[in-house]
Amino acid sequence: MELRHIPLNELHPAAVNMRHSKQTPDISDILPSIRARGILQPLLVRLNADGYEIVAGRRRYFSAKAIAEEQGEIAPVPCAVMEPGDDAAALEASLIENLARLDPDEMTQYETFTRLIKEGRSVEAIAATFGLTEIMVKQRLALGNLLPKIRDAYRAEEIDAETVRYLTMASKAQQKDWLKLFEDEEANVPYGPQLKAWVFGGQSIATKVALFPLADYNGQIVTDLFGEERYFADTDRFWQLQRKAVEAKREALLAAKWAEVVVLEAGERFDQWAHEKTPKKKGGKVFITLSQRGEVEVHEGWLTRKEARNSEAKGQAGDHAKAGPATRPAMTQAMENYLELHRHAAVRLALIATPSIAWRALVAHALASSGNWQVKSEPQRARGKDIAASVEHSPVQAAFAAEREAVMGLLDMGESTDDATLPTGDAGETARIFARLLALPDVEVARIAAFAMADTLAVGSAMVEAAGHALKPDPRGQWQADETFFELLRDRATVNAMLAEVAGEAVAKGNVSEKLKTKKQIIRDCLAGANGREKVENWLPGWMEFPFRGYGSGTCRIAENSAAASA
Repeated sequence: MELRHIPLNELHPAAVNMRHSKQTPDISDILPSIRARGILQPLLVRLNADGYEIVAGRRRYFSAKAIAEEQGEIAPVPCAVMEPGDDAAALEASLIENLARLDPDEMTQYETFTRLIKEGRSVEAIAATFGLTEIMVKQRLALGNLLPKIRDAYRAEEIDAETVRYLTMASKAQQKDWLKLFEDEEANVPYGPQLKAWVFGGQSIATKVALFPLADYNGQIVTDLFGEERYFADTDRFWQLQRKAVEAKREALLAAKWAEVVVLEAGERFDQWAHEKTPKKKGGKVFITLSQRGEVEVHEGWLTRKEARNSEAKGQAGDHAKAGPATRPAMTQAMENYLELHRHAAVRLALIATPSIAWRALVAHALASSGNWQVKSEPQRARGKDIAASVEHSPVQAAFAAEREAVMGLLDMGESTDDATLPTGDAGETARIFARLLALPDVEVARIAAFAMADTLAVGSAMVEAAGHALKPDPRGQWQADETFFELLRDRATVNAMLAEVAGEAVAKGNVSEKLKTKKQIIRDCLAGANGREKVENWLPGWMEFPFRGYGSGTCRIAENSAAASA
């Protein structure tokens, strides 16, 4: 069984459901509760050709449909997806039992989940314990983003669930403004969809939220004749100045010796439940958020709970060294696999062009493997079809394949039928190859040896980096940043650094709080000379250089192998 949220339009009642009929069931008794609190018990569903059929939870489904018709939309529905062989009755009983262990009050659930998080339980573990989806657990934890007075009002059922959901996404300043309206009996308070527009409208930006001196703004300022607020008429100009001010704030915090300053994308919230207070001297970071209305909030001295646990574990293990900046992986495992394959391809092509080094590497392999030397071609396994296609279509692979055919010809082995060139344990074939080698001049034997070494070089090994240090291949002629590279590029600090390399520091600083998608598109435009950007020729990210050059304080296996090779 898998717990997940599924869009309403992908669900339909199953004919085998005991309550199935063409008529809409009576939902009058449960609709008010679901309208106020949402669906708490997941629907039991199974996958079929038309989407997901509902095995149990038909009335909850029709309640969700009714709410969607009232409001025009509804969030995806929590569901328990059955697997082949699952017993429906047993699963439904288990879900009911798990839910019965949980207090029905959402604020109590928030307090329970927060306590469990602090005790080291993960969101996944909490969801499994209580039979909830991970999204439902995160929704309860998000209540911690609310001001205490708003939480109290929700506990007292003075505010509905939809309104609270939008308030959890509002900045603290927005929550304070909304609370003033809520406490004013004569005010027109936005709820539900109206609150959504109020929180995310973002077009009216008050001058009081500016981090920069108003004298720097050369556009028109609109004054509210019925209030004391003034607003920026040119929001584009405001955002240019505000982002520059945020970047200046970030640099000032770094100069103040904070381990790292993370600027979140505009509209992205900072979840305190997912972080732990950590002082500067213990590697605490600073997180800066920007609301859609331009408000900036600075959260000083935090680490993700995982980083905090790792730091604490190091301390318990007796690591008394001065605490340094907390590091995180600089790249995803998929990006690391992508880079390892492309770096491996560049090094082995350089090996076959430099037999003297390849010969020595070959001897080193033979000596290190002692008397039982097992040799096989590197399979170049990729972590996905996109990565495999990227490597397969690179010019390096075509050049290496051409050399493979040439070597097969020298050995009288005919055309290769696959990428495995070397014989696999066939003593007779080995003897035949040896006889052929005796008849060839040394220069051809050296060429074959270089290919054999390159063909068996292991992807992701320290030997790739060691050979890369010696050969210093330049991948510019064979590799370009393709769509797979950009899709796998997800680290915010790394993208900022690459943007500065390609477009310049001024552009990078001016776009520091833009979405990753926007920043990556600017890099693409610079490389292609598109959308008015000056074309940048032969750019090579540090991740593809030899020796390897990383970005920021994060680490990865490639960096560790490169450091070991240069030691």
